[in-house]
Formats: sequence, structure tokens, C-alpha cells
Amino acid sequence: MSKRDAVFPPDRHALYEAHGYSPAIRSGEFLFVSGQVGSRPDGSAEPDFAAQVRRAFANLEAVLAAGGCSFDDIVDVMTFHTDPENQLPAVMEAKNRVFPQSPYPSWTAIGVTWLAGFDFEIKVVARIPAS
Repeated sequence: MSKRDAVFPPDRHALYEAHGYSPAIRSGEFLFVSGQVGSRPDGSAEPDFAAQVRRAFANLEAVLAAGGCSFDDIVDVMTFHTDPENQLPAVMEAKNRVFPQSPYPSWTAIGVTWLAGFDFEIKVVARIPAS
């Protein structure tokens, strides 16, 4: 079995250590990014939902960069929402900023009842660009 090639951003937040997971795993030409939430450096949630979504995207961007990727390299997105119907406008605003035009990545949105104190999470798979 091959060893996991873990990827961490320079300013890793407290949740990685507290819950024992890697922000991303590099495997072949793909980067598998763990669900990113709107956590502050100490692991606490942004209280305002729109700010939490923006911070989740910023945390995702930092992990992608650490793995040699950008939003343009994302091929698959999965998001988790505690109140999808009411949260959609804030999520779409952030989504449209990072994916302003087609072709868009594939996207699956899932309504959930619990996200460990958060209200939004985004998980992606990106293709690592050839160097």
C-alpha cells in the first residue's frame, strides 16, 4: 500500500489536529480535499453565515494552493448545508465569484442536520496541473 501524501496549507487551522485528518491528499494527478468549513485559525466558526461561506472558500483556496492547484483545477464539488433553502443565495454568491463562467465543475449539494457547529462545508477534487 502506498503512503498518503498529505497536503497542509501554511496556516493550518486547529480542526486538523483536533479531529485527526489531513486537509488534502495528493494521489497521482488528483488532489482530494477534505471538507473545508468557515473556521477561524482557532477552529471556531464564523458566526455570520455569509462570512462563514466566504471563509470556507478562503480555507479551500489555501489548501488548493498548498497542493499546487487553484479553483480552475477543480473537477468535482460537494457542498453540505444545514438550511439549503435559506442559505442558497449566500452560497451562490461565493460560488459565482470563484466559478464565474462555464465550464463549471460538477456539483452536488446535500442538506444535512449537523456539521459540528458549522452551517456550510465544501469538499472538492482537483486535477493537479502538469508542471
